[in-house]
Amino acid sequence: MPSAAERTRTLVQSTCSARLVVPGLDLARAEPLIPESRSVGPEGDLFLSFPADSPAVRAATHAQGDDLTALLELTDVAPVSVPHRIRGRARVSGWLTSVPGLAEAGRMMLRLELDEAYVDDLWGAEEVDPDDFRDAAPDPLALHEVELLQHLHSAHEDRMRTLCGLLGERTAGTAVPVALDRFGLRVRFVERRDACFDARFEFPEPVRDVTGLRRAMHTLFEAASH
Repeated sequence: MPSAAERTRTLVQSTCSARLVVPGLDLARAEPLIPESRSVGPEGDLFLSFPADSPAVRAATHAQGDDLTALLELTDVAPVSVPHRIRGRARVSGWLTSVPGLAEAGRMMLRLELDEAYVDDLWGAEEVDPDDFRDAAPDPLALHEVELLQHLHSAHEDRMRTLCGLLGERTAGTAVPVALDRFGLRVRFVERRDACFDARFEFPEPVRDVTGLRRAMHTLFEAASH
């Protein structure tokens, strides 16, 4: 299974929603602090782009040294219609500073120096060590996951339903692909509106790219059809 650090790194570098929380900022009349872009540097620092007039930029610019703390909250929602769509949440906190010269005109890059991180998702809830986060890599399928899950759900509903044949005696209703990573596919079987369960289908070996995924999915569907 992916480690807690890998799962957190994947969420940070994915397209899931994120907002920055800066203690002390009065945002009663302001827009939520949503980064326009986010990335991770070689030392594990997060780089967040904001409009130059954002309250977060003003706060970071006027902070003394590394006194300004901030928290990035991430929420991961399944890209297909399924009960209990929130797949996970993560929090990354640390010290916020501005980094002039890295963003285009009218923007400012802020650096969040990682101090603590935490993830609570379909795998469980865990603290994440900053060094582990720095050394982790996002899942290679992360940038394609939304498109792949939506395609499986819309174009291969019949083949998805055959996967219940791998569950032994247990019967299932609708089969919805809810999460995908290099190790396998998670499917949510919806028996009725108020009852569902997840099943995890592991690939024979971790996949590295979409080409490897196609082979792995073919093998999985072949096994389910026999």
